[in-house]
Amino acid sequence: MAFDIDMIKKVYDRYASRVEAARNATGKPLTLTEKILYAHLSEGDAKQAYTRGHDYVDFAPDRVAMQDATAQMALLQFMQAGRPKVAVPSTVHCDHLIQAKIGAEADLNTANDVNKEVYDFLSSVSDKYGIGFWKAGAGIIHQVVLENYAFPGGMMIGTDSHTPNAGGLGMIAIGVGGADACDVMAGLPWELKFPKLIGVKLTGKLSGWTSAKDVILKVAGILTVKGGTGAIVEYFGEGARSLSATGKATICNMGAEIGATTSIFGYDEKAAAYLQGTKREDIAELANAIAEHLTGDEEVYNNPEQYFDQVIEINLSELEPHINGPFTPDLAWPISKFATAVKENNWPSELEVGLIGSCTNSSYEDITRSAAVAEQAINKKLKAKAEFTITPGSEQVRYTVDRDGYLDTFAQMGGVVLANACGPCIGQWARHTDDPTRRNSIITSFNRNFAKRNDGNPNTHAFVASPEIVTAFAIAGDLTFNPLTDSLVNENGDLVKLDEPQGIELPIKGFAVEDAGYQAPAEDGSGVQVIVSPTSARLQLLDPFAPWEGDDIKGLRLLIKAKGKCTTDHISMAGPWLKFRGHLDNISNNMLIGAINYFNGNADSVKNQLTGEYGPVPATQRDYKAHGIGTVVVGDENYGEGSSREHAAMEPRHLGVRAILVKSFARIHETNLKKQGMLAITFADPADYEKVQEDDKIDILGLTEFAPDKQLTVVLHHAEGTQDSFAVNHTYNAQQIEWFKAGGALNIIRRQQRA
Repeated sequence: MAFDIDMIKKVYDRYASRVEAARNATGKPLTLTEKILYAHLSEGDAKQAYTRGHDYVDFAPDRVAMQDATAQMALLQFMQAGRPKVAVPSTVHCDHLIQAKIGAEADLNTANDVNKEVYDFLSSVSDKYGIGFWKAGAGIIHQVVLENYAFPGGMMIGTDSHTPNAGGLGMIAIGVGGADACDVMAGLPWELKFPKLIGVKLTGKLSGWTSAKDVILKVAGILTVKGGTGAIVEYFGEGARSLSATGKATICNMGAEIGATTSIFGYDEKAAAYLQGTKREDIAELANAIAEHLTGDEEVYNNPEQYFDQVIEINLSELEPHINGPFTPDLAWPISKFATAVKENNWPSELEVGLIGSCTNSSYEDITRSAAVAEQAINKKLKAKAEFTITPGSEQVRYTVDRDGYLDTFAQMGGVVLANACGPCIGQWARHTDDPTRRNSIITSFNRNFAKRNDGNPNTHAFVASPEIVTAFAIAGDLTFNPLTDSLVNENGDLVKLDEPQGIELPIKGFAVEDAGYQAPAEDGSGVQVIVSPTSARLQLLDPFAPWEGDDIKGLRLLIKAKGKCTTDHISMAGPWLKFRGHLDNISNNMLIGAINYFNGNADSVKNQLTGEYGPVPATQRDYKAHGIGTVVVGDENYGEGSSREHAAMEPRHLGVRAILVKSFARIHETNLKKQGMLAITFADPADYEKVQEDDKIDILGLTEFAPDKQLTVVLHHAEGTQDSFAVNHTYNAQQIEWFKAGGALNIIRRQQRA
């Protein structure tokens, strides 16, 4: 029987009435997205239609999922909420803290030793508060959720930006910060601005070297990293129904790279087959009974332009394999044009490493298609020219593909199987290189390829493609190779060509596993002790942030004016810093060290207005804090894109930054800032960004009359005695303004629990 089957039954029992109420409230046919959203209103049956992109709405998600790096801070916050148990089914997954160095077994043993304090904390806090715990080695959160918890028509939030992976099974699954997770686990409604809707109509059918990965690589090229912001992407059409559930999950997973709130496919025969294949026949039976409510209405899909804010159409029969990059996941190249792009842009054509797997592409189907390519290399006497690594998505997938002989195929090709964890995708990788600064190229089947993300080297040109294309490139060792048209010279000196890969969606003998790695919580956690040492370098109990003083904020200094792309990796790097995710003060030493200073073009070098000297960003901010001086961070477009990590919001808050002023925000990061009581504001006129000078003192006026849709004013006092004044915008609603006044949403939760 599936996990939480009673909860799922309750959700399905009310579905028909909730959908009917939504139709009555809106007066029109409904998309799948609208059905799920209206079915999860915290108020119950819909009583009004909500305006997309404008109205803030309270929802009641069915469950919460957390990965170990973000769960630490989420659960440290939850411990302050005063509840004896989580209000909704919740899980913790240990996947981020395992560093890939040697191979799966050795790396997992090292992780269990090095991270024992953190794992013990997460295990005990899960035990105490009724949270399911997945041990290190069990798998990557999103694959484990897809195999065990995702269900059609459900709503889930997760403390990782690739939570939308569950959309492959028809679930609205949204990445959030730990404070949002804390709210839902505490039984409070979860707030979201009602999203806009982007429809992607898929026609035709995939064939040959083209895979589901190429759909999202194509969409990323169309919409860019900002094009999905504030929207849910709903895929439909005959082409959508032809894709496997895990293929759909790949597409939804990487929707995070276009800034989408989430992505989703409707329930169909492929979803039912996956539920049955993962021993959840009971959910498939329940879903079949309400199948009409688990897809969009027929009128919507027949006339999508009338019901979506934007419609894209892709013919899968004509879609080429794509390679995206370098340095951004939306630079999309069809394979027929990629070799020319490599040459014209002078990218390093020699491929050093090919990496497959990760939360995005580590399904049974992915592994079998890649293994089909690897087996050809063995049979055709080709030796891989590049290093090659494989990261299974879960212990269930790893065990099954090992049983079926595919891991042995990779080993014969020269591949190294890494632990069932995030590993190199998030920089948890000991890269084998003789020069960590050399210009070089790697290719992955991961989701992100920002500079320095995978190995810390700004000169690593990282490209993203499907697992089978990555495997072919690893064999060739050359980015100008096109496996669809080109031949390779084997060890006998013969010219040989790779054939189209063949894969298997679900294992013929079924999935198998000896130990999935799951730990159920205690029936009664009241006696469980959660111990955090006061001398720990990795865990630190939280102190509440101070409330707003009640006045306009004046006399602030400029900490940094960030130039160009400033992702959450720039604001709070991962890699070696992951070990401090449970210790706010220690991890704050990475705050904005990757951001480029507008005034000198350098990273981690800003002017301290108290001394006139340049120094690291965190140390400079700590000096301001010691002198009781608040600061402002100024940024460019789409500030905070990338991961959901709330540390990128908590670190500035902890160190005394008072406001983030940018041209535009990425959705999750803006919400995280609001949750922590920070002031997140945008230039009303983006050209005002140029007015900010290095030695400015800054006032923010209008806070005593802080109200929704009412602009604030920023005054820049320049060092030479002149000043500039301009309007700034914000998106705070009445509730979020209360978060600001209280010093953070958690302060309000604590107050409510004690009342």
